[in-house]
Amino acid sequence: MHVIVATDGSRESLTAARYLMSMADPAKITGITVVAVIRPLAAVSFADDLAPAERRSAGTEAGSFRDAARSAVTTIADELRVWGPKVKTKIRSGSPASEIIKEAALTDAGLIVVSAGGRGLTDTVLVGSTAQRVQHYAPCPVLVVRRAPAKRSRKK
Repeated sequence: MHVIVATDGSRESLTAARYLMSMADPAKITGITVVAVIRPLAAVSFADDLAPAERRSAGTEAGSFRDAARSAVTTIADELRVWGPKVKTKIRSGSPASEIIKEAALTDAGLIVVSAGGRGLTDTVLVGSTAQRVQHYAPCPVLVVRRAPAKRSRKK
């Protein structure tokens, strides 16, 4: 089975990839494609949460959206390669949900892994709606990995 792991550059997308590794049998996975989608003319930059700290602190001038996407797919692919299956990376341009679905169809994927949650209220809504669209229109099952809820302290 081929697996698509989508990243928006957030820590949550790395968490989703790690969740896949914790629950799936790598012997049953024939390949993985890590996909990042850059939105043309986007007002919000591609997240660079997975880049080394020194690059993040340099700000957006340090690189383009494509550089941030390349950094994200490389970081996730490197973790997945240690796990076992053959891993490829892909950077696409367009609507995130549509491009993730197209990549799944092109690779005859058996599973898509996406994260929900993320980079602030606006971006959480965008990522959530992307995950929702992928779930609704994907040609295969979709694993949506959500951030663990914050633990509440119980008052006695």
